[in-house]
Amino acid sequence: MVINISSFLNFLNNVWPYLVAVLLFLLLILIHEFGHFISAKLFKVKVNEFAVGFGPKLFSKKAGETVYSVNLIPLGGYCAMEGEDENSSDSRAFCNNAAWKRFIIVIMGAVFNILLGLLIIAIILAPEKAFTSTTIAEFEPNALSQQTGLAVNDEIIKVDGRKIYTTYDLSYAFTNIDDGKIDITVMRDGEKVLLKDVTFETEEENGISYLTVDFTVYGIEKTFGSYLRQTVDTAFSYCSVIWRSLFDLIGGKYGISAVSGPVGVTVAIGQAAKQSLLNILPIMALITINLGLFNLLPIPALDGGRLLFILIEMIFRKPVPQKYEAAVHTAGFILLFAFMLLISAKDIWSLIVN
Repeated sequence: MVINISSFLNFLNNVWPYLVAVLLFLLLILIHEFGHFISAKLFKVKVNEFAVGFGPKLFSKKAGETVYSVNLIPLGGYCAMEGEDENSSDSRAFCNNAAWKRFIIVIMGAVFNILLGLLIIAIILAPEKAFTSTTIAEFEPNALSQQTGLAVNDEIIKVDGRKIYTTYDLSYAFTNIDDGKIDITVMRDGEKVLLKDVTFETEEENGISYLTVDFTVYGIEKTFGSYLRQTVDTAFSYCSVIWRSLFDLIGGKYGISAVSGPVGVTVAIGQAAKQSLLNILPIMALITINLGLFNLLPIPALDGGRLLFILIEMIFRKPVPQKYEAAVHTAGFILLFAFMLLISAKDIWSLIVN
């Protein structure tokens, strides 16, 4: 069989960004599982297996009491602890440890994701010579927002009652405002001032309306202190946007078409990678923080669901019977899996149609 080198290289050129996306997903999930793993080891909880990927094993090696595996399907991983989902007579089993230890072990997966997000944001900001503030420096000629309330030197601290940390928050807050009017709270001459119905020009893209920003903001001199502050503020911005997106979705501001699953996110990462590998970093930071926060939601089958049961145990000094907790987590897993299939089908259909 003769291989056409040109076709093969063209295939690689089209495929490699999506392979990068899959590897990044794998990395983010492994960081999450490593948070569980390292905290379990620190508390001397028995870890039976730490695996990369799912499905049939490609190879594995046992070191001490733990089997380290690499599996065929590179879409995640897991940290299997003794007595995690069933009763065990082993004194070092997860289920036989104190509730506060189990709480820390469960929450550390999300904590590691959020810490990774902070690290990525710090890397993104490292080359910057200065940062942007949320304080207005000047307006464009005939700016509507200036005519309807905003002024030079106003520091924007809230939009529609929502806290603004960075210009990233402003970008989200100025999205999907149909009539171009929005309430803005500013710090003016040392006092908070609420400005009602500040008006902007609007534009529409892919069915979503955006306010056209008609002002520029001051820069912030880069020092070690401002670098750390900007890193933390940007992380808060990512967190707040994630939660706002969730509540806006529940409230009907966005439809199901605005939700993307693994397929849609992989495509987005792949498209960013085609332009530049550096473009992936902000998406990675957003996804890993998203993964951490989403896992803390008190939903069965997620870490937040497990934390809820542990909190109930800590409050009432008595654990919920294992069979009931297992049944709740199983039902939650089935519902989450069904939802993920629905979103993935929607993403695939969008790719076919477009």
